Amino acid sequence: MKNIYFLITIIRRSDSEEYEKFYTDRGVEVLYAINCNGTVHAKTLDLLGIERTEKTMLFTITDGNSLNSLTRGLTTQMKIDLPDRGVAMAVPLSSIGGVHTLEYFTGEQTEIEKESENMTSDYELIVAIYEKGFTDMVMDAARSAGAGGGTTIRARGTGAKAAEKFFGISLAEEKEMVFIVSDTNKKKDIMRAIMQNAGINTEAHALVFSLPVATTAGFRFADTVEKDSE
Repeated sequence: MKNIYFLITIIRRSDSEEYEKFYTDRGVEVLYAINCNGTVHAKTLDLLGIERTEKTMLFTITDGNSLNSLTRGLTTQMKIDLPDRGVAMAVPLSSIGGVHTLEYFTGEQTEIEKESENMTSDYELIVAIYEKGFTDMVMDAARSAGAGGGTTIRARGTGAKAAEKFFGISLAEEKEMVFIVSDTNKKKDIMRAIMQNAGINTEAHALVFSLPVATTAGFRFADTVEKDSE
């Protein structure tokens, strides 16, 4: 499906109402708000001048026309590029199950069928699913290949039979997931490091995949600090 995006915004938990209002004021419904935690390394926190804080992950669906406006607003109004304000990333959707579902997800956004300008990004979203309690193992592996921080949430899998058949593990137990936004040129190395050091044959039993990111907000400051520290 062209021109429809899954927008993920990760912000401090204390700022969640402010960001929800930002979206609703623009006719964009916040579908889910999930409490989560950051995994940024202490050294990176010191470089950025921020403290380890509890996070909230907001899920919204938007069209390409609204996405351009939202990205500008996140930068100019919400100041998401400033230290510890948050990050946002948009992942293109391939399909949505029916017109009513589309209308429910997109709410007041009325220009869904129009083509937006082509957007490019230098980022990919890496998602790892692993046994509860092994975040450090997964993130240490990811950082060894150049990853910065990540955001973790707890989840419960429902694919027990398939997982047991192919991997000898159960996904019906409580799991943890980590979302890592990576430079495109680092993606393969990060995924390979996770698979080798925290993969199926380790205690973490990590499964990892990546999604293309159409556009981002909030990464400019972090990128600048990372380059300056190299």
